[in-house]
Amino acid sequence: MTENSSQTPAPITELPTQYAPAEVEGKLYERWVERGYFEADAKSDKPPFTIVIPPPNVTGALHLGHAFQHTLMDALTRRKRMQGYEALWLPGMDHAGIATQNKVEQQLAEEGKSRQDLGREEFTARVWQWKEQYGGKILGQMRRLGDGVDWSRERFTMDEGLSQAVQTIFKKLYDDELIYRAERIINWCPRCLTAISDIEVDYQDDDGELVSLKYGEGDETLVVATTRVETMLGDTGIAVHPDDARYAHLIGKRIKLPLTDRTIPVVADTHVDPEFGTGAVKVTPAHDPNDFAIGQRHGLESMTIMDERGVITVPGPFHGLDRFEARSTIVEAMREQGRVVAEKRPYTHSVGHCSRCKTTVEPRLSLQWWVKVETLAKDAGDAVRDGRVTIHPKEMEKRYFDWVDNLNDWCISRQLWWGHRIPVWYGPEGEVVCVGPDDEVPTGEGWRQDEDVLDTWFSSGLWPFSTLGWPERTPDLEKFYPTDVLVTGHDIIFFWVARMMMFGLYAMDGVAPFHTIALTGLVRDENGKKMSKSFGNVVDPLEWMDEYGSDAVRFTLANGANPGADVPIGEDWVKASRNFANKIWNATRFALMNGATVEGELPPAEKQSANDRWILSRLNAVVAEADAYYDDYQFAKLADTLYHFAWDEVFDWYVELSKTTFFAGGDPAKVSARVLGEVLDVMLRLLHPIVPFVTETLWTTLTGKESVVVADWPKDSGFRDSAAEQEILLVQQVITEVRRFRSDQGLQPGQKVPAQLDLTGTALAPHEASIRQVLRLQPAGEGFQATASLPVAGAKVALDLSGTIDVAAERKRLTKDLGAAEKEKAQALGKLGNEAFLAKAPDNVVDKIRTRLAKAEADMERIQAQLDGLPQA
Repeated sequence: MTENSSQTPAPITELPTQYAPAEVEGKLYERWVERGYFEADAKSDKPPFTIVIPPPNVTGALHLGHAFQHTLMDALTRRKRMQGYEALWLPGMDHAGIATQNKVEQQLAEEGKSRQDLGREEFTARVWQWKEQYGGKILGQMRRLGDGVDWSRERFTMDEGLSQAVQTIFKKLYDDELIYRAERIINWCPRCLTAISDIEVDYQDDDGELVSLKYGEGDETLVVATTRVETMLGDTGIAVHPDDARYAHLIGKRIKLPLTDRTIPVVADTHVDPEFGTGAVKVTPAHDPNDFAIGQRHGLESMTIMDERGVITVPGPFHGLDRFEARSTIVEAMREQGRVVAEKRPYTHSVGHCSRCKTTVEPRLSLQWWVKVETLAKDAGDAVRDGRVTIHPKEMEKRYFDWVDNLNDWCISRQLWWGHRIPVWYGPEGEVVCVGPDDEVPTGEGWRQDEDVLDTWFSSGLWPFSTLGWPERTPDLEKFYPTDVLVTGHDIIFFWVARMMMFGLYAMDGVAPFHTIALTGLVRDENGKKMSKSFGNVVDPLEWMDEYGSDAVRFTLANGANPGADVPIGEDWVKASRNFANKIWNATRFALMNGATVEGELPPAEKQSANDRWILSRLNAVVAEADAYYDDYQFAKLADTLYHFAWDEVFDWYVELSKTTFFAGGDPAKVSARVLGEVLDVMLRLLHPIVPFVTETLWTTLTGKESVVVADWPKDSGFRDSAAEQEILLVQQVITEVRRFRSDQGLQPGQKVPAQLDLTGTALAPHEASIRQVLRLQPAGEGFQATASLPVAGAKVALDLSGTIDVAAERKRLTKDLGAAEKEKAQALGKLGNEAFLAKAPDNVVDKIRTRLAKAEADMERIQAQLDGLPQA
């Protein structure tokens, strides 16, 4: 914190009549940052709590998914800070190799240039220039949301320190023979002109065609089916199952490949399913991963037939054609030769697309760099299995294990210019040298560095420890590693979580990068539909923040955050959260106007009213519930609990029931004012991590203290008063029943009605004034005529509704309700009297039916008493 952070600002003595988020939020956030509230101290003797932010792309803007996860991370961090932890929420950005390079290449295209025109060095400088000018927009938006991150520790995946970490771990993996270079089938994007990993391929059902083609001549013919006819130019074999009698005579023979002057062998391979299609499979080792494996087993040649842009390179009539143009042209050529046996069009099948540009991916044989993942992935799985790392919710473990237990070697090289260049040099005599950060780069004629850069996920996989100073043993690394919790979407378990687990365990001597992986779902629209530009349902959270305030957006997102489940959100829900913020504001303002205070000790229980003891009992119970929900990452239950406690119990019940006390004045009013101050103090601190802005304004006004950001987190004192809770429950029952009756009769909420209250023999007598005040019940004067009598909670409320009640309609309604209760009783008795049912039904089902019976009987008694209380016609 800064030197002046300990100074207590002058308390605000008066709140504006309305809460205006736009006038408050920006100023408060800058004050928090200036005072250093979010800065963590590695030298502190406080226990650490660490979260590293999933680094957003430097090209990105804040979307609802970011806002959702940032709200949860901020809430966790703010609470831990208030609990006395040295809390570090570390921010930063990812360099986003493909996305950022595409942005700059688009700029150049507008200037009529390409990156080749600039050359690698000048192009890279241009990308850095773009990053400084346009990148990082999301960082300002994070401030709008209220992210309590330590800006003094902001990192970038290509800053000097992280670049050193990347080079260090590459060298270590290379020396341990866990990185190698090999020709394999990779996913190639003809638009981005680079390899992409399996998890960067989005599969979708496309309408294509399935064409059956005849290969060979005479008795030596086979029919194969394919959706990618153009790849036949690269066929170097046909595979059949060794036990398929139909083709036994052809195994080992060579047949003519149509449209070429080549012959290809027929090989026997158990990979082939004889029941699928014709049982014969064309083998194109250079353009299909399964075919590549067959080719490896049988020594088949791998022929690359396309260039990096998907253009046919095979000499002949199809040379120079785009792959899709070649597809239709080759079908026509085969048809002219009578070799098209069958065509199915449209044929819907799963097709891979580049997740960045949506171009159809082309499987392609290519020389690339790979990480050997077998041992790394096993360690990542074992860390969860043996309990070192907990996945929450637990049911998401299966998805994690399905991935890490079946992980293929990871292609880490990309044919880009923006990114961490692979630290390998090739010499004139075929030398290969991997260079670490402290090694000298080979010099001399003929030496050159590898042209490729590393996959973006390679550097972001180091994020939990590289951002803390690794490979140096820095104070930050010693204090804040391992991190406590990773909050991220279940959709990037494969992209990011598994990579961090593998690298963290490998680099940090078996210490996992986090204790808990808290997985969230995805944000969807109010109908549960995925947000997409094509659907027209994408929402800019900044627009909602402008309209309703950041707190409203945050509370809405937290209120929908059930572990691992998707989060539907709509504007009406944000409006409701805005209304909640306004309710907190108005109720606190009313409380302050009526003397609510935190000064002095809380009066002892014997001086408190039952209403006071009830709300303090409930307050402590809610503190305990909030702690349990936080510790279990149950944000939706947390938000719901705090919402109903604040709105229902504090504002709608305690404040309303206390009004007669406040209006009467005297010592009871002073006691309730102190109790109300205590309740608001604790309630605002409980709400602060989710809605930081409105609670900061109200709490500092209430207490006169510096900031709720650095206030102590509330603790459950253990105080419970079941007698007071039961007493107020009776009061609530009376008020609720009379309110319902008034509503049924069409009476306005503020309409005053003469009433007699018979509270004899109940605990309700001390509350008569409050009951009358809340229900707008006047004393029964001369000429009082009880036109309705409501027995409830052991009391009797007689109302004079002369001229306002339709007795016949009320009798008809109550008779109908009585009939429904009698039917419910009969159904319950029928089931409970059925021995066969009781013998089979689980205990909990039987208990529910018994509860229904008891309620039905109570309803019958209550309704009959109301009928008896109606005046006779």
